[in-house]
Amino acid sequence: MITQAEQTLHEYFGYTSFRPGQKQIIEQVFSGTPTMGIMPTGGGKSICYQVPSLLLPGLTLVISPLISLMKDQVDELHEVQISSSYINSSLTYEETEERIADIRAGHTKLLYVAPERFEVPSFVNMLKGLNVSLIAVDEAHCVSQWGHDFRPSYMRIPQVLSQFPNRPPILALTATATPAVRDDVCQAFGIEQGDVVQTGFSRENLSFHVLKGEVRDRYCADYIKKNEGEPGIIYASTRKEVESIQEFLTAKGIDAGKYHGGMSPNTRAKSQEDFVYDRIQVMVATNAFGMGINKSNVRFVIHYQIPRNIESYYQEAGRAGRDGEPSECLLLYSPQDIRVQQFLIDQSDSSDDRKQNEYRKLHQMVNYCHTEGCLQTYILDYFGDKDAEPCGQCSNCTDERETEDVTRDAQMVFSCIKRMNERFGKTMVAQVLTGSHNQKLKDMKFDRLSTHGLMKQYTIKEVAQFIDYLVAEDYLRMTDGAYPVLMLTEKTLPVLKGQLPVEKKVEKRPAVITEAHPLFAELRELRTALAKENSVAPYMVFSDKTLKEMCDKLPRDEEAMLQVKGLGAQKFDKYGEAFLAKIQSYLEANPEETPAKTSTTAWNSGIAKKDKTPSHLITLDMFKSGRTLEEIASERGFKAVTAGEHLIRCAEEGLEVDFTRLVSEKEQQTILRVIEEIDPSEGLKPVKEALPEDIDYFQIKAVLQGFVHA
Repeated sequence: MITQAEQTLHEYFGYTSFRPGQKQIIEQVFSGTPTMGIMPTGGGKSICYQVPSLLLPGLTLVISPLISLMKDQVDELHEVQISSSYINSSLTYEETEERIADIRAGHTKLLYVAPERFEVPSFVNMLKGLNVSLIAVDEAHCVSQWGHDFRPSYMRIPQVLSQFPNRPPILALTATATPAVRDDVCQAFGIEQGDVVQTGFSRENLSFHVLKGEVRDRYCADYIKKNEGEPGIIYASTRKEVESIQEFLTAKGIDAGKYHGGMSPNTRAKSQEDFVYDRIQVMVATNAFGMGINKSNVRFVIHYQIPRNIESYYQEAGRAGRDGEPSECLLLYSPQDIRVQQFLIDQSDSSDDRKQNEYRKLHQMVNYCHTEGCLQTYILDYFGDKDAEPCGQCSNCTDERETEDVTRDAQMVFSCIKRMNERFGKTMVAQVLTGSHNQKLKDMKFDRLSTHGLMKQYTIKEVAQFIDYLVAEDYLRMTDGAYPVLMLTEKTLPVLKGQLPVEKKVEKRPAVITEAHPLFAELRELRTALAKENSVAPYMVFSDKTLKEMCDKLPRDEEAMLQVKGLGAQKFDKYGEAFLAKIQSYLEANPEETPAKTSTTAWNSGIAKKDKTPSHLITLDMFKSGRTLEEIASERGFKAVTAGEHLIRCAEEGLEVDFTRLVSEKEQQTILRVIEEIDPSEGLKPVKEALPEDIDYFQIKAVLQGFVHA
């Protein structure tokens, strides 16, 4: 029958061949196999039941939640002489009875109904007396309570199907199904996993962009004027925003309509019709608009605010470029929009479990806005497509900003979260790291943490944004709920151990020093030589920006060198000594030269320290060689307590220290029991006094910092 199907496709729809996935789905439908089809918006899902409906002997029933979709598709089918109809709440009683009579008489090949209609006993009894050859369930993700658009009426469809004496084949279709939702759909409709046809979620003609810090009204107006005559949709979160944006654009001379749930049905229908028929260029709407709209030439979709979840975003953005032509999907991100979505979740009538699920999905949407990886790959990975290649055209793939090593900053964040027992959100963590002295922080004794003020060179906002990036890249995760808490993931451990660097793209800033600086030319020559020796491109050694910062700071030892942006520990091990030698040689020839920013650890009365390795790192090396604290102290000429403090500092910097040599498991458990009863933030003396005399302050500190693990 597939040959007949191809002929039907050409005869009625004008295509000479099926798109990916369509042929396999139709073959399974003809064989009577319960099937699930997962295809992106614009992928041609409707063909998968429209073509079979013309070749199967009886009625094809399509269950759809969208009244507008029913009317649009029936109108299109009538244009190509296919007998089709719909029954929904928009019809009068007389119109409904007339259509049912046509169905009974066999004059209708394809019928669209809402899931609520499928529950009506009289309607189901009518269907039982007919030859129903196929039941297609559109927007099948609605059956899953963990999907983004759960509808209780969808969950009752399988129960109604069980009433049919000869159950018709089922075809479940959706464009947005995570692996969990796919499993729910298969279970609900008795579909084997091997009978799921998934063509992939990629839309190669779409380019995705996240823009931050834009004046959104102005950006939209400028963008639309630059794309004059190109149809587009602007999605906003609230009716008030829709009204405001539409008024602003209209005042700018742009033909913009509006669509939201507060408008009358007739006004909404008129606005939708104006957009479909190109009477207006732009539609400004809430997410109530667009489902089932078959307008193929939408060239751009702008999300004025962050949507609630990835499923909704991809479905809405996917309304661009349904004709396969290049189109853009732009998201204008602002942090305050997150609170709007949280409010909408809070005000919903959903169960607590579903609200928690919605919070989790919102966090994943926020992560999308902060990732520096390919935006389309992020979306595809969310839907279970783990092997997707970067698209090469999204705002991240085309981002030419330089990448810097931010491992040290990441370690500070991880360390702070650990010391706060993974019980607080990003704002509190950012306040501690930037050295805030607000009363709440003081009341909780967080101003006494060793991480307090470690990142005081940044603003709270900058640290919070950096934390967002670390969450997006899966170094941290946020708990569900309206007040998410930061927690470390398994990816943090190799970073803390110095085994894995963290890199981040940074905003382009004016260079601190120009290329005219004589040292810059010398460093660039050295870079070229080292790159040639290692068979790499020069920029892979260090970027120009890093070389310029070396000229600015003139580091004289390893510790100062590691403060240079773009220069991590791994790069230093490979190239650092050569560059330090070059800088030292330059300083000897130019004794009057001083750094723009001196480091107290790198400078001592204008003379570089003789010991290039920091003291606490020497202690760590000796400890790793097997020496005890007493032996280290004796060899180095200080007390054992100093050696212990050195090890604590090393651990605070993320270096691996085997404290189990110094604190036994029994001692650890003893200390933990005491600190459960005595708050150590009030001081360690009460804790020490409650412990056996052979347990010292160093051991208490080690346990408090979380460096000893059972």
